[in-house]
Amino acid sequence: MDKHLLGGLSAAEFLRDYWQKQPLLVRNAIPGFAGLLDYTALQALACEDEAQARLIRETKAGWALDHGPFKPSDFKPKARLPWTLLVQELNHHLASARDLLQQFDFIPHARLDDLMVSYAVPGGGVGAHFDSYDVFLLQGSGQRRWQISAQTDLTLVDGAPLKILQNFVPEHEWVLNPGDMLYLPPHYAHNGVAVDACTTYSIGFRAPSVQEIATQFLVYLQDKLDLPGMYQDADLALQSHPGEIGDAMLNQVADMIARVGWQRADIADFLGRYLTEPKPHLFFDPPEPALTQSAFARRAHKQGIALAPKSLMLWRGNTFYLNGEPLAAMPDATTLQQLADRRRLAGAQITASLLIALYPLYLDGYVVLGQAGD
Repeated sequence: MDKHLLGGLSAAEFLRDYWQKQPLLVRNAIPGFAGLLDYTALQALACEDEAQARLIRETKAGWALDHGPFKPSDFKPKARLPWTLLVQELNHHLASARDLLQQFDFIPHARLDDLMVSYAVPGGGVGAHFDSYDVFLLQGSGQRRWQISAQTDLTLVDGAPLKILQNFVPEHEWVLNPGDMLYLPPHYAHNGVAVDACTTYSIGFRAPSVQEIATQFLVYLQDKLDLPGMYQDADLALQSHPGEIGDAMLNQVADMIARVGWQRADIADFLGRYLTEPKPHLFFDPPEPALTQSAFARRAHKQGIALAPKSLMLWRGNTFYLNGEPLAAMPDATTLQQLADRRRLAGAQITASLLIALYPLYLDGYVVLGQAGD
């Protein structure tokens, strides 16, 4: 980690004193940073089918939200009103975006969501709001004025297409220049307005709700359940009310359900699958044409390999998870840990046995040749 990124703080100091506790403003967090792509390239990306893009306008009637893919003409509004273009998952499209995210690897990959870029014309923004997750707001080109507040009133405007705070009362205000960065904990109210045409890069982290985790764990359990037996009532007693659910039935079903159980290993396996599961809109492209296994091995030794941009690998112990599935009987666990941690391996690190294990993943489009992962 570069010493500038957290304003001279070590990663351990930042986690102890700021993470999920209080905001942190860092001037010149990434010296010389002015963004990863210009507006023309961003506009072109927002017009692609695979891009997750939104266009937000502040109109006289209120806020307007449109989803991509867009056409070039969509970025030429007739009225001169402020607007903002948001593009999610920039790390799926640019190697430089993945390199930027790697600078934040003092936070576990299991918590990382994506890199979003916003382009705003002067006066543009998305309104005062709060996020349910941690975020680093890194200024690219131009300037943006940020107002923040620790207010507890998080009431939203009724009927708005965005989650806009109804009663935002700013407590601090700064103008961020290229390379400056603002960290905000979850639920910290903030409002960013472009001083001039500018870009801001948001490093966001996933924070699933307890309800979501519990629901998905129950879905996971239903595929593992194997409970023998059937409901029986050989000693059924006559009921005076046939429409009533009797105590005997209630007790027997309660005993059945009580047999549903899990171990710590089940939770670990669930997390590996759940946290690496690709989002529903993501698809993997197999290589065309695919190399033979021997050609793949030769190229991998020369170029190295990397996780595909959309792939996520996590591990616990000697079990590795990739894109929602466990990898069975994988060799060279220490080397695989490096692949999960750094998302790439140099050719010299890859043994013959690991190449054999990685080849099917290459055919699925989960790993790619080349250390940049392009």
